[in-house]
Amino acid sequence: MSADLPTDVTRLTQALIRCPSVTPAEGGALTLLENVLTELGFVCHRLTFSEPGTPDIENLYARIGTSGPNLCFAGHTDVVPPGEEDAWSVPPFAGEIRDGILFGRGAVDMKGAIACFVSAAAAYLAQSDTQRRGAISLLITGDEEGPAINGTVKVLDWLKQQGEQIDACIVGEPSNPRRIGDEIKVGRRGSLNGEIIVNGRQGHSAYPALADNPVPKLARIIDRLSVLPLDEGSERFERSNLEVTIISVPNTVTNVIPGQARAAFNVRFNDNWTRERLEDAIRSCCEASAAEVEADMRLTFSFSGDAFCTEPGPLLDTLVAAVRDVSGVTPALTTGGGTSDARFIKNACPVIEFGLVNATIHKVDEHVPVSDLSALTAIYTRFLERFFAAA
Repeated sequence: MSADLPTDVTRLTQALIRCPSVTPAEGGALTLLENVLTELGFVCHRLTFSEPGTPDIENLYARIGTSGPNLCFAGHTDVVPPGEEDAWSVPPFAGEIRDGILFGRGAVDMKGAIACFVSAAAAYLAQSDTQRRGAISLLITGDEEGPAINGTVKVLDWLKQQGEQIDACIVGEPSNPRRIGDEIKVGRRGSLNGEIIVNGRQGHSAYPALADNPVPKLARIIDRLSVLPLDEGSERFERSNLEVTIISVPNTVTNVIPGQARAAFNVRFNDNWTRERLEDAIRSCCEASAAEVEADMRLTFSFSGDAFCTEPGPLLDTLVAAVRDVSGVTPALTTGGGTSDARFIKNACPVIEFGLVNATIHKVDEHVPVSDLSALTAIYTRFLERFFAAA
């Protein structure tokens, strides 16, 4: 490994992209980070967690400094699959630069931000020891794009068992819609998944009286559910929305009435709701609709996280000031978008999200301008200086 890799944000991002770490594969990305951070003086812990029915997941926790406060950067090296590789302008794991643009799966979500923070930490640590105080840590998971069972949530449990405290956290998710400095994510809506199963009686489509078709019954339930009034938003969040995402029957031919029909839906909900109240409202709607058509229905839920919002304070004020120092832009404070691992970290300490521009995440030809990597590194560096100066 080149000695200047930690300080060369572009080369470090390229090196991370070249690790094919599609969830749940580690792909060499955590090993690369561990080597880079060890070279900088961090004490690293590789943590592998498993659970029946889920793949083993490798994670990394690294820290430098023994006193408080402990400022943590959280992120993930796992990426979504590239899809059809022939559709890419460049190979998705080649890390090629064309006309000042770095292409590759994970360039934005979120290997680029990890490289920016490591480079910023290297610049900050190069300052005189008399200027340094507190601790810097990184919590990097390989299970953010997957089920998120054996990743951040279990690393946080491990830290608690070790008596390790995180005092503040930045998650490097791509938070900006157009340019670096547009937005800081200060919260996220909650996420609730549901599955509806309607049982019928299989039979020949020419003899409907001898069968019981579950499809129109499921359609009635879905129709009622899709127009269920939730809310019009709240002071800090956009409105809640319920989206039907899957409808399926176990049929491979057209002349058989199926014996069962299924649907899945996802709800993104704001702070008008708790999980319990939302489940009750959905269950009441589905049961009333099922009763109308005499459907044999089963409804189940799975939960991803509650809505949350980080209140103004030193962490947020410091990042806003750092963004303004470097970019001249005052970022908007927002709560839109999907979920992130911040939903777990909020239980340990104040957490906010700030990273690259999110326009190409999960897309073919995901890419980041090299100039954006430099800008984000400068913001992270300024943030570290301000944060610890005020510690």
